[in-house]
Amino acid sequence: MSPRKYEVDPAKGIFEVEWPLFGELSRALALKVAREYTPEIVVGIATAGVIPGAVVAAILGCDFRSLLISRREMSARVRETPAVLGAAPHEVRGRRVLIVDETCDSGDTLRLAIASIVNAGAQEVRTAVSIRTGAYEPDFHALATESTIVLPWDREVLVDGELVANPKYAPRKVV
Repeated sequence: MSPRKYEVDPAKGIFEVEWPLFGELSRALALKVAREYTPEIVVGIATAGVIPGAVVAAILGCDFRSLLISRREMSARVRETPAVLGAAPHEVRGRRVLIVDETCDSGDTLRLAIASIVNAGAQEVRTAVSIRTGAYEPDFHALATESTIVLPWDREVLVDGELVANPKYAPRKVV
């Protein structure tokens, strides 16, 4: 499968997150959560939400698990509705859970994760994202922007054994 292409709105631009900023966003997110909520377990949405989720869990001193939710490509411009591709961790039963993802726009993925975790018997569920990019409001976020986000682990991809700039962020030619 080729990398997905994104339409980048020139007015909104691209926001490139470097590793040091990612660390500060994770730290800020953990502090915001700790001021209002005491989760017993953090569930990171795989794949990209696992990275900030694991960092937040470590800062909060919580158990960490993941939940695989994916969007398959229907075409270069259309993604289908997200789907849970694995069972919710059984450890959430009867516990206060914090679901973490890297970004949130429409909220489709977070809503699906919430339903999965609630159906698995969680006592209470809250949501957190490193960067909020759309109208959906998770319980906690470290930063809000409308820009297209390029995360540090997503900046480069391996092509024929070489690291190259990720083509999904390449500027599109206007025809």
